[in-house]
Amino acid sequence: MNSVKKTIIWVSFFAIAMGFMESAVVIYLRELYYKGGFQFPLKEISPFVAKMEFFREIATIIMLVGCGIMAGKNKLQRFAYFVLAFAIWDIFYYVFLYICLGWPQSLATWDILFLVPLPWVGPVWAPCLLCLLMIVGSVFIIYKVDEQPDYRVSKKFWWMLISGAVVCIVSFMWDYIRFTNLKGTGWNITSDKNLFSEIGTYVPTEFNSPLFLTGFLLMLFPVAYSIYTSKKIKN
Repeated sequence: MNSVKKTIIWVSFFAIAMGFMESAVVIYLRELYYKGGFQFPLKEISPFVAKMEFFREIATIIMLVGCGIMAGKNKLQRFAYFVLAFAIWDIFYYVFLYICLGWPQSLATWDILFLVPLPWVGPVWAPCLLCLLMIVGSVFIIYKVDEQPDYRVSKKFWWMLISGAVVCIVSFMWDYIRFTNLKGTGWNITSDKNLFSEIGTYVPTEFNSPLFLTGFLLMLFPVAYSIYTSKKIKN
């Protein structure tokens, strides 16, 4: 087994273990706030617990970044390992929740995805679809850099990837922005208000799929094109 494959396997094990830890934390939170099962509208969370949850999410990202830095040989490969770890972690978070709680009931089930900088909300299929693309793209980059250490992603493709990611993030925050109009004083890290107090009656009904798919396609093109041209050159 070559060193790259071995590193990918260990990074994957790390991410899967983190996925279990994440699901365990959520199970504890649901025991506290959603004894009858998770559903919208969201229950208000005290400022102290909200701050702990906020920093836990930040700490999770730092751990995944650290994993990528330790695994990769240069900046591009380190970033690719971070993306790989993030995607596997996110997918297995849902896998373990389904094994332990039978949730989500389907890929169409709505979830609260992230809290930074605003609450992200969307059906489970959307982040899972992104994660599959992230896994494919990151594994391609990892192997490409190992074969060709001076390999670079073009600026045009970077802009497409970044723009697509921003569009997808906006699609997740879209319903929150539409519901609140960003008026009033919602929760923030310095706030003494309860988290989700500004959306105490919010029940998501329609995901902005066109916006999300626009962002997804922006990211899909450079990944698919790079893989296609790489295989064409080898043949």
